[in-house]
Amino acid sequence: MGGTEHLTVQREGATLVLTLNRPEAKNALSLPMLVGLYDGWLAADEDDGIRSVVLTGAGGSFCAGMDLKALAGKGMQGEQYRDRMTADPDLHWKAMLRHHRPRKPVIAAVEGYCVAGGTEILQGTDIRIAGASATFGLFEVERGLFPIGGSTVRLPRQIARTHALEMLLTGRPYSADEAARIGLIGRVVPDGTALEQALDVAERINACGPLAVEAVKASVYETAEMTETDGLAAELKRGWPVFATADAKEGTRAFAEKRPPVYRRA
Repeated sequence: MGGTEHLTVQREGATLVLTLNRPEAKNALSLPMLVGLYDGWLAADEDDGIRSVVLTGAGGSFCAGMDLKALAGKGMQGEQYRDRMTADPDLHWKAMLRHHRPRKPVIAAVEGYCVAGGTEILQGTDIRIAGASATFGLFEVERGLFPIGGSTVRLPRQIARTHALEMLLTGRPYSADEAARIGLIGRVVPDGTALEQALDVAERINACGPLAVEAVKASVYETAEMTETDGLAAELKRGWPVFATADAKEGTRAFAEKRPPVYRRA
């Protein structure tokens, strides 16, 4: 189903599972990984049979950030993908969800390290579940660098500004419990179960009306920076047409008949 040597793609029913697969480097971002990620987001967007995406990492880590040497394509590793970056210089930002928002819900299943670029990708996901021993953080300033994956913009919009600035300006690690307490992630689960629980959440989403799910996600992001009045108007414009769909009729009929609905994206 596509993928690259550093990004595996697997279909679990109506869920597409994208796995960062470079465990020897704690899944540090490489050119093959970024190309595989971007292709995975596009595959999910273009396939109506896919209703959700789970992003996870192999070998007990999520992502330890950017591997600058690998991204530069030094040596054989990644060189075969150089033409993709040349054709689309924005590809790495789209892969990291900085310049691309998938229309299907994206659930992050985090184990181990989710730091630097890993925490930046995390901010582009919709639902976040982490194992109890997971570690988060933006270490860039500690190394004299800038977290240019979007964190100075997105993080203060997702968690309280005081917490965002502490994370951005100290470069210290955060435990899963602390990350949940400040709102960076939604749920802490026993180690080794994040993927299983993410798939459970995905299954619940998949059982819902896909047109409704996509419209709800789009409305949340579309209205985030609007005034309440403008946001409510935009919500009505996007949400009202859903009621006229065949899926909406099927959902209400199935509820009345006490049976599972069969949605057809119509």
